[in-house]
Amino acid sequence: MDILSAVITLWLIMDPLGNVPVFLAVLKRVPPERRRKVLVREVLIAYVVLIFFMLLGDRALSLLRIQQGTISIAGGIVLFLIALRMVFPAAGGLDDNSEGEPLVVPLAIPLIAGPSTLATLLLLRGTTESTFQLWLATTVAWAATAVILIAAPFFYKALGERGLIAMERLMGMVLVMISVQMFLDGVATFLGHSA
Repeated sequence: MDILSAVITLWLIMDPLGNVPVFLAVLKRVPPERRRKVLVREVLIAYVVLIFFMLLGDRALSLLRIQQGTISIAGGIVLFLIALRMVFPAAGGLDDNSEGEPLVVPLAIPLIAGPSTLATLLLLRGTTESTFQLWLATTVAWAATAVILIAAPFFYKALGERGLIAMERLMGMVLVMISVQMFLDGVATFLGHSA
């Protein structure tokens, strides 16, 4: 997978536009003058978690003896399930009855650096040519996500709730196509090794 594909995949999974209403709901109880500082802190914590996991991802794959074809097939299935949830979201949402200022949970983890994003980093670790390329893709996707989330109030005003929902559905459809291609690549790799 090339850098651009990795950036798009990671950005779609981080789902910043879909997370804008959730971030705003969580930050409702934070004093307005503190909100931007809290947002910046949380996106930086998420970045540290992503890079830490990216650096250890290849060791985890070696330890578990997971082959490239298996990673692509499993990654395709997982991404497909994530995409389905984006296109057809479940009823209900985040409980915003929590008191005080959020720290790490739920903004940094799992909304930015969640299980889906970390699993995708594992997948990409085996498909990108170098650690630098993966770091660059992760950083670009994270930066694009961070800009949108820090500007959450602006996006909410500009797009409105319906606009944000429409954007999330569109991103879900793109992710469906990426996941199917990943699955097919994994099958082709597996059949190539078996032949």
